[in-house]
Amino acid sequence: MPDPAVRRFGAFEVNLQSGELRKNGMRLRLAGQPFQVLAVLVQRPGELVTREELHSKLWPADTFVDFDHGLNNAIARIREVLDDSSATPRYVETIPRRGYRFIADIRLLEPLTPAVAQVLIPADEIARSDASPRSVPPPARSFYSRHRRGLLAAVAVLVIFALGLRYWSRSGKSVKQATISSLAVLPFKNLSGDPSQEYFADGMTEAIIGRLSAIHDLRVISRTSVMSFKDTKLSLPEIAGKLHVDAMVEGSVIRDGNRIRVHAQLIRAASDEHFWSEEYDHELKDVLTLQSDVAQSIARKVEVTVTGKERKGLIAARSVSPEVYENYLKGEFGNINTRADIEQSVAYYEQAIAKDPTFAPAYVGLAIAYDHLGDLPEDVPPDEVLPKKISAARKALELDPGLATPHAYLADTYQEQWQWAEAEAEYKRALELNPNDPAAHLGFADWLLCQGRMEEALTWSERARELDPVGVTGLSNGWILFNLRRYNDAIRELRSVIAVHPDYATAHWFLGFALMATGQLDEAITALKKAASLTDDSSALLGTLVRAYAQAGNRKEARKLLDELKRRQQEGHVPAAAFVEAYLGLGETDQAFVWLERAYQEHSRVMQILKVNPLVDPIRRDPRFVELVRRVGLN
Repeated sequence: MPDPAVRRFGAFEVNLQSGELRKNGMRLRLAGQPFQVLAVLVQRPGELVTREELHSKLWPADTFVDFDHGLNNAIARIREVLDDSSATPRYVETIPRRGYRFIADIRLLEPLTPAVAQVLIPADEIARSDASPRSVPPPARSFYSRHRRGLLAAVAVLVIFALGLRYWSRSGKSVKQATISSLAVLPFKNLSGDPSQEYFADGMTEAIIGRLSAIHDLRVISRTSVMSFKDTKLSLPEIAGKLHVDAMVEGSVIRDGNRIRVHAQLIRAASDEHFWSEEYDHELKDVLTLQSDVAQSIARKVEVTVTGKERKGLIAARSVSPEVYENYLKGEFGNINTRADIEQSVAYYEQAIAKDPTFAPAYVGLAIAYDHLGDLPEDVPPDEVLPKKISAARKALELDPGLATPHAYLADTYQEQWQWAEAEAEYKRALELNPNDPAAHLGFADWLLCQGRMEEALTWSERARELDPVGVTGLSNGWILFNLRRYNDAIRELRSVIAVHPDYATAHWFLGFALMATGQLDEAITALKKAASLTDDSSALLGTLVRAYAQAGNRKEARKLLDELKRRQQEGHVPAAAFVEAYLGLGETDQAFVWLERAYQEHSRVMQILKVNPLVDPIRRDPRFVELVRRVGLN
């Protein structure tokens, strides 16, 4: 006896002969590969059907690269039509990294007759209408016979009406469920078959994040946080839980010479439901347009409000030479661990600029590189990099006034020069252009801290953490809490940062400050020595260690380190703040003021936080200190 062609499960029926899926007799729109995948699954209920089996049965051998996307999309479409969920499946269960299993009970049936299918009567109603004549009194049967066509039509109308009500009810629920206010763009996968093209996929990830970040009504997770999930084995719902987002973007990049192909898809975070997917194929010179197209599609699909200005930021209006773009990406994704690394990035940016002096992102990258150079523990003099950073940032804005990052870097520069009003204006402009930039949030939080508006600073720092939940934004919280004199809270915050980022030198340094403030001097020295080891014994750390040893009563070790600072000063640059720390720890107030004056001349970072920093509390009431605060513009 031939195998029946119809499989019924719940309210659904799959007809393998006609290639149709019906629900309560009504035909549903499912065709092509999604239907073929469902057909394979329902023919083997309860069994694991591997991805390899589906590939060999349904996908031609010459489309291997697209198989994963095609299968994922097919499963997503099946779940959409069946109103199923990957998190709590009723029909199709995902076996991670292996395949799928159809888990509902199935009954084998003969195909429905065309007449029944046309009037759309549910199968159990049909069974009742075909009951034996002996069970129906003659008058009723006679009336039914005379009015059969009208009754069937009425029943059909009622069924359609009921189905319509259910549809609209579910549609309303879907609209509510589809509300998306937060999004993470996961690292795009490099499917080019060439590991050296990894930076190209990373560049696509960053570009999509950058464009979507301009939308005020959408919280977009920072690149720092999403990159921590590159090659992770966590499931999408698990990642979403850690990032606290409603939806995620997954994608892949294939580069073939001067062509680039991108696949992107949107996944609802809680249910792992894929609800949008698209392929893009462009020449490499049009990569900015491709990025724009992807970002615009995502913004439309999540149904977020996009203003005219924001839409303008989503749209790219120019092409870029492949060579220029490649040099830019190499600069962007190179290492920044040493001075040599950063100088190599500078060289890549300069090569891009030499070939295309109008390419604004290269100037942004150059400004960032110079900023990193100034932050090195190798004590690079500020006047060596500051003018270059300013010049690059201003050139980027001259070419593209809509860029947010140069405004943030100019704000930081103005703050270093104690031009407080100008710094505030630039931070606010950066945040207006990119409300999802955690660096701009942290910069503005630091500006508020310097003004003594510390509770406001903590609020902005917390906002940065929402955008970068697995980054190092907790460091800012710890530093602000230290300046608020909430030392135990600062210690807890900084230790939580170190637990995730054990080699983050600044976190150990700030922890040392907080431990000193609470009198835990041995623990403070341990933390500071760890920070010093992570920065090759930078002079700034040695100055803090002098203070810690002095407060602990070990003046011999304190003097030894002070002598080392003096020796280094004879050979090169040592930040004046290192000597300020040392002499304050040793209680030599006059010498501390000598070096505070030098710090003033250097525009040292220590001058920005004079108004709030607990480390200068011992001299806070000294008239010389009061005058310094006035000269810096913080009174």
